[in-house]
Amino acid sequence: MSIDRPQVRSSHNGAQRGAPAASRFPCGKTRREFVWEMGAGFVGLALASLLDADGFFDRHARGATVTSNSPMAPRAPHFAGKATSCIFLMMNGGPSHVDTFDYKPSLAKYAGESLPPDKTFTKSGNRNMGFRTPAWRTFRPGGQSGLMISDYFPRVREHADKLALIRSCHTDSHAHGSALVAMNTGSTFIGRPSLGSWCVYGLGTGNQSLPGYVAIMDKRGGPISGQPNWASGFMPASYQGTLFRPVGEPVLDLRGPLDAKAQRTQLDLLARLNEQHLASRPGGSELAARVESYELAYRMQSEAPEAVDLANEDAKTLAMYGVGSEPTDEFGRNCLVARRLVERGVRFVQLYSGGGHLEDTWDAHESVEKNHGKHGSEVDQPIAALLTDLERRGLLDSTLVLWGGEFGRMPFAEGEGAPGRNHNPYGFTMWMAGGGVKGGVSYGETDEFGFAAAVDPVHLHDLHATVLALMGMDHEKLTYFHQGREERLTDVFGNVIEKIIA
Repeated sequence: MSIDRPQVRSSHNGAQRGAPAASRFPCGKTRREFVWEMGAGFVGLALASLLDADGFFDRHARGATVTSNSPMAPRAPHFAGKATSCIFLMMNGGPSHVDTFDYKPSLAKYAGESLPPDKTFTKSGNRNMGFRTPAWRTFRPGGQSGLMISDYFPRVREHADKLALIRSCHTDSHAHGSALVAMNTGSTFIGRPSLGSWCVYGLGTGNQSLPGYVAIMDKRGGPISGQPNWASGFMPASYQGTLFRPVGEPVLDLRGPLDAKAQRTQLDLLARLNEQHLASRPGGSELAARVESYELAYRMQSEAPEAVDLANEDAKTLAMYGVGSEPTDEFGRNCLVARRLVERGVRFVQLYSGGGHLEDTWDAHESVEKNHGKHGSEVDQPIAALLTDLERRGLLDSTLVLWGGEFGRMPFAEGEGAPGRNHNPYGFTMWMAGGGVKGGVSYGETDEFGFAAAVDPVHLHDLHATVLALMGMDHEKLTYFHQGREERLTDVFGNVIEKIIA
């Protein structure tokens, strides 16, 4: 039986009045077809939900060619990227770009003058606005490239020809907590996967006996927004960062009270019970991740102690990193552990300098010279040693090193005669080295005072897109299906900074 479609009178798109509806609207726009199509839509939503709970979209995610049942199994990249691992040196608190890597002679020329009135901004913490203040330490050219780097980083300056300075970064928040989350996840809102999680989701990891993603805090504490900075968000918990302790044994309790045979028997029994539980409750990613974590912990017992044992390093290497000396011992140890981890196939390592709040971080409200003098002396030698060590071991070409904080600092003091600077999300500097990056180059510019990105602005989405590209992943294709949408690290934004890629 056929159903005659009614005549619809419309002039939409130049259609003649009285023309058959089927010639203009595929569904005819009848109430019967509206109800049918809406019903099919709801069925589709229900089906998508069921498939998601069953792990269908995780197994068939774009950008993840899975070769094993393990969530951390190695995956093929979208294209050949030079970097196979990444070390993210996170300067928690927001280092001052105009005092470290963004040379602004105009600050000395106009010192003591107010910022031009067209430079409008949000006063973080409602702090006082002072006058334009020159860099607290001298900038000098480094290497053959002549990149201007300040005396807060004299050892890093020796590696200027390895660095790609990105001097036009900007972000979406002036508050530490949300800006840190944004730097790590691409969004100021808590609940999204971190950069490290996206990397191990897309590529897996090269060593199944070590975590794919390791985060090492500062002994003074972690970032004030806490665990969301290394979390896996809406992805399975397997992709979240594993915390290593900054001092002492990085991983506690690797040696259990049972011998290996008894422990294996115990884990096998526990795995069977958990599999029975999961069989009737598909989509239990937290439990599945816990099962995998038990297995990983078992495998780590044989490999992790050696990976983090610095006793295997010679005295010359330890001295180069500043291990055993103050103030470089802690960060030097962490940098050396990071090198040992990527050497053994760990995909992503993040090291934090500065922990807790205010002057225990790079948050230089009280005094840039006091604050950056302290933290710079803690990290300058270890970072330079890391670059040297990676290069001499043939690892720098395959290891991307990323340095930066959650934002920069203002080009003026916080008050008349004050030596501190307030938060600046409008313009700041980050740098990359190794892993397919051009060395001895500078990309983008802030204005003449260092207030805001003015030439070739780089948003966090652009930065993240570039990191993924260097590791062989297309940020537009690396997606994870969540709540009916293919989610990306870069959301619907992001442009790769092609000019810094070798």
